[in-house]
Amino acid sequence: MRNTFIKMFHFFKFVLICGIFYSDGEWDFNWCDVGWLRENFDHAYMEEHVRINHFRNHYELTRKNLMVKNLKRFQKNLEKDMGRTEASKCDFFPSTYAMPSEYHLFVEEFNRNPGSTWIMKPVAKSQGKGIFLFRKLKDIIDWKKDRSRSEEQKDAAHLDSYVVQRYIENPYLINGRKFDLRVYVLVTSYVPLKVWLYRDGFARFSSSRFSLSTIDDKYMHLTNVSVQKTAPDYDPEKGCKWQMQQLRRYLTAKYGREVVETLFGDMDNIIIRSLQSVQKVIINDKHCFELYGYDILLDHNLKPWLIEVNASPSHAPSSQEDYEMKYGLLEDTLNVVDMEGRLTGQEKRVGGFDLMWNDGPVYTEDLNLQTFGSLSFTANTHLGCVNDREKNLRQLLKPFPLQKKI
Repeated sequence: MRNTFIKMFHFFKFVLICGIFYSDGEWDFNWCDVGWLRENFDHAYMEEHVRINHFRNHYELTRKNLMVKNLKRFQKNLEKDMGRTEASKCDFFPSTYAMPSEYHLFVEEFNRNPGSTWIMKPVAKSQGKGIFLFRKLKDIIDWKKDRSRSEEQKDAAHLDSYVVQRYIENPYLINGRKFDLRVYVLVTSYVPLKVWLYRDGFARFSSSRFSLSTIDDKYMHLTNVSVQKTAPDYDPEKGCKWQMQQLRRYLTAKYGREVVETLFGDMDNIIIRSLQSVQKVIINDKHCFELYGYDILLDHNLKPWLIEVNASPSHAPSSQEDYEMKYGLLEDTLNVVDMEGRLTGQEKRVGGFDLMWNDGPVYTEDLNLQTFGSLSFTANTHLGCVNDREKNLRQLLKPFPLQKKI
């Protein structure tokens, strides 16, 4: 009963903070969708304390074509300035081409790798909409013809742009099923870059056993929950997810701690490099923050690949466990944004969020008993580790005025 009351209290706190709109349009905090942002941001006056949950041009990272464009430019500049070894740290996204503008470049690559599987995606859609796999150039030629016919009937500016991407043909499988990872990253500033990584996340599994013998089965190749829940054998009680802690325990038991720490370190690298790739083009604004949903796929060598970054990751729960995780995620996002001014600004952890980058890497000090009590420094990231967020918050946050004893 007490936990229910506490959750109701914080829920209404969230509603009050996000939902106060006065008659003249003034507000303190706006958790909006990107459509509202596009239509209203440039016309809105925001006072010093106001916060909004997107950066003005968030799409530089969250549109599939622009994400790859920025990563390619960033990697090229790294190679020019620091050499191939440093640039190779950005080798975490599959070969990708914007369509139709890079069609001829794609055809050259396609012909160099006959028999490979490719995946076609609209750049600005989510939940698996408009995605298809192909192995024959004829399939994409037919797509181009269909698009040309559509242009005759519809303004080309309103047609969806696509990317074509090399399909990861050797995904890591658990019980024969493909999965990808959803990782939550909170950016509170781009200048300087300040990044928080959430301890919780999940693996999303396909409902069918993986095989390359067919490329038309969306339940086999697409892991989106919105797709999987339409599968004939989908069980809403069991869902199709593992919590990140469960996955980390599984991989540690199978491969050992060192291998898994390397894997999760590689995912840290993906997050920071991708954000650095857009740091100079994102319009930084002290009123803005962004909660990104990173989608990462592991191949059978435990190499992580960045698939996409979502500006509006779904907060709809698919199970009670999923509800608990997403409730904590939203509450801790508000705690980091700190509208009430309860933090000092020096925290390395707030609830389930760990500060992983603050104009440079953030480290945590560990006492190493094997080297006679010397201190060692490790990255302050704990994805898939214990998330005792409520204990942390009790120690960290000053009570609200209404909670103080009289």
